[in-house]
Amino acid sequence: MVTFHTAGESHGKAEIVIINGIPAGLQVDIDFLNRELFRRQQGYGRGGRMKIETDTADILAGVRHKLSLGSPICILIENKDYKNWKNTMAPTDMGEQTEKITIPRPGHADLVGLQKFGHNDIRNVIERSSARETCARVAAGAICKMFLREFGVTIFSYTVGIGKAHISRDFLAFDDESISNIEKSCVRTPDPVAEKEMIVLIDNAREKGDTLGGLFRVIATGVPPGLGSYNNWDDRLDGEIARAVTSIPSVKGIEIGNAFNSSSLFGSEVHDAIINPAKRNGSLTRASNNAGGLKGGVTNGMPVVITAAVKPISTLGKGLQTIDLKTGEEVSARYERSDICVVPAAGVIGESMLAFVLAGAFIKKFGSDCMRDIKQNYNNYMKRLKTI
Repeated sequence: MVTFHTAGESHGKAEIVIINGIPAGLQVDIDFLNRELFRRQQGYGRGGRMKIETDTADILAGVRHKLSLGSPICILIENKDYKNWKNTMAPTDMGEQTEKITIPRPGHADLVGLQKFGHNDIRNVIERSSARETCARVAAGAICKMFLREFGVTIFSYTVGIGKAHISRDFLAFDDESISNIEKSCVRTPDPVAEKEMIVLIDNAREKGDTLGGLFRVIATGVPPGLGSYNNWDDRLDGEIARAVTSIPSVKGIEIGNAFNSSSLFGSEVHDAIINPAKRNGSLTRASNNAGGLKGGVTNGMPVVITAAVKPISTLGKGLQTIDLKTGEEVSARYERSDICVVPAAGVIGESMLAFVLAGAFIKKFGSDCMRDIKQNYNNYMKRLKTI
């Protein structure tokens, strides 16, 4: 089993992630890890915080001489903005030096956090519920991507839509050049016409003190058939993917494959015909991929394709109506520094969460304590598939 846990507050000293279950002998590329952290910080519509932070990974444990040890991997990402928040975030008693926040913001976890944990200062909720935590997830996802690359699995994402601006068609087949072009796009989309429309919408939202959401798509190629299981409900991989992706802040929905459009079609128009293996180098495959690479909760050898819906960022320049819990009066919500649109960055986080789920399923199926044994198990399995 692969697991990870994060710790840290948005304006605390650092974000930390501890990753368990990564086998010994994995080549750990620190430059790749830092590039992934950099990608999360990019995207048109990001706020001022991204100008302060230059996220880099400090590996504290679990890696020696660029190889994983099989023990927990611990990674620290410093919060450079902490120097401006030392008194506010001090672990020691600061008396009355810091002002309590009593005005919950609509759309945030502010009010439910107070209700759940019994706090009397919304700052205690803001700091942990913040999406700043996702930099630690991306660090964990980078390690999982390194593992998956050893078996030919690659994961990438792109922006499908921001607000009412959407790509003109589905993009499902990519080469290195097209993926590079997506990374060059400031909104991470393969459609240059849609890119211009998205930028205009983000600029308009900024001028109005508003925010925008949208859609991102994540695609994993090279995934072998047989990951996951239909034997138990909690072994179904589509369920694990849905849980992981919808745990990303602001993600409110997920589609696997062509799910929503398929719901209005006949079965004959939806289900993916199986192709004669002689046509595809001896490996059973499908004529289409409406299922998004999963059947019965199990990968089928086709690319895993998910699309996620991101709500507009909750912090608005022009605050919505709320209640000051201290006075009971109706007031406008306070402004906490925020982004205008995070869809391009959310796609990078989506890649990390999908990588985490796939790496866990991979190790569960081919598992051992070291990379050498896992590769041997994997190769034996792939040889057997060619006899079917």
